[in-house]
Amino acid sequence: MADVAGAQIETTDREREGKKAATAVGLTKVYGEGLTEVVALDNVDISFEAAKLTAIMGPSGSGKSTLLHCMAGLDSVTSGEVWVGETLISDLSNKELTLLRRQRMGFIFQAFNLVPTLTAEENILLPLLLGGREADQAWEDRVVEDLELDDRLHHRPDELSGGQQQRVAVARALVTQPDIIFADEPTGNLDSKSGREVLGFLRRAVDDWHQTVVMVTHDPGAASYADLVVFLRDGRLVGKLEKPTADMVLDQIKALEA
Repeated sequence: MADVAGAQIETTDREREGKKAATAVGLTKVYGEGLTEVVALDNVDISFEAAKLTAIMGPSGSGKSTLLHCMAGLDSVTSGEVWVGETLISDLSNKELTLLRRQRMGFIFQAFNLVPTLTAEENILLPLLLGGREADQAWEDRVVEDLELDDRLHHRPDELSGGQQQRVAVARALVTQPDIIFADEPTGNLDSKSGREVLGFLRRAVDDWHQTVVMVTHDPGAASYADLVVFLRDGRLVGKLEKPTADMVLDQIKALEA
């Protein structure tokens, strides 16, 4: 790999060390009104550390996907503040949010969200194209090589397996060298082998490239790849586990559902 890519990674690591990649203060999200009102998030205070992999877990309806969507600016907040780095995003306009997401965020979804008419490489480079930015060829090559997509770049999504499609989605999230990557059930549509491969790539992105990943998952095995697991119940933050194992996560989930 070119020395310039290594230098960029080292600089990024020094800049991010000890920083908070995203923070919520008093985050509340309410859907509906009156008798139909649902409090999805109830005065949540939380920070996600840079260059770490954090998993968000909780029972069904606990607010975990809502939290991720609000942190990523994909959903509005009812009250409270959401920060990405030093940028208060909860007050930004839709246009400003769109630009911020293109420039500073990466996204991985359960359904892959690839454009079917584009090749794998075109899908990977799409965020750069939409943002009017040139690709860093050395960085793109490194991402593609690590994700083992070298011989799949000219294939369209329907010519790829589910695991390969999700690896393309991971590469797309990484190619902009974002401040933070949001992953919503990234292994939900994958078999166990492909799921482990994707989680391994995300783990290496944090360990080797000092990326920041915030991941919603219902799978204790997936959560065991994280540095930290935070737990929600009824829209509130109710616990956390550092350096979790799958058994530790499962025990905590059982306690929350009891």
